[in-house]
Amino acid sequence: MNEQQLKGIFVPVITPFQPSGELDIPSFERYIDTMVNRGVDGIVVNGTTGESPTVTTAELPLLMEAALRARGSRLHIPIVLGTGTNDTASTVSRTKLAGELGADAALVVVPYYNRPSQNGIIEHYRRAADTGVPLIAYEIPQRTGVRSTAETILTILSLEGVIGLKDSSGGVALMTELARHTTKPVLSGEDESFLAMLGSGAQGGMMASASIRTESFIEVFTLFQSGKLTEAREAFGQLLPLVRLLFQEPNPAPIKWLMAEQGLIASDAVRLPLTGITAELQKLLAEWV
Repeated sequence: MNEQQLKGIFVPVITPFQPSGELDIPSFERYIDTMVNRGVDGIVVNGTTGESPTVTTAELPLLMEAALRARGSRLHIPIVLGTGTNDTASTVSRTKLAGELGADAALVVVPYYNRPSQNGIIEHYRRAADTGVPLIAYEIPQRTGVRSTAETILTILSLEGVIGLKDSSGGVALMTELARHTTKPVLSGEDESFLAMLGSGAQGGMMASASIRTESFIEVFTLFQSGKLTEAREAFGQLLPLVRLLFQEPNPAPIKWLMAEQGLIASDAVRLPLTGITAELQKLLAEWV
């Protein structure tokens, strides 16, 4: 995968589980096939929306094999595997595995919980990039507990093998700064800020909400790219109520409930410490089924 392919609507997919907690591979394949048929520009397996903290290394080959089967001959749609952890050695090992499994790139989050220095963040990415697997960096300080500076992100983007960034930093400040200093693509990881991020220079979005009303998110991007800004704002405005509901309780439980109701997956089961959504949210989401 190269920089030019990091554009448009990428869907960080959920990981379907059986009520027992085991992987539901048939649902996963059917779901990936549906996303590809809807016209997405890329698939992200084992991201935050895929409940990556509870997915074991032994399960990654099963998910990648299923995703590759579902993609089939449609090789123009890259499959990205989330490999980031808060341990550099583990991240390097998982990133190497991603390449061996046939992933087109790896999504590597800033190390979480241990709050490394800016230099530690850079070195983490340098080691991961040394694997030779194309990397997409992932900045999401509200989950990692540390915020990378623009200078740190620019240094990471300058590393050979780092092809772009998923920006979930909150707001458009980082995107605005990066647009002035790099040509590497940045995708919006903040669903509610998608249109604002496009206006600040983002090349697309990597958004959990795009599993639902996928074609509508693609329409917003297409309208924006065509210069039809008023139409893009109107189309995105129609999606905002859904986006806000999907993040009213911890992601991806609301998305899973809605997808199960739509028949895309067999069960809305999540792995602890996540739990299913409340009855109140179910009522609110029911109109989007």
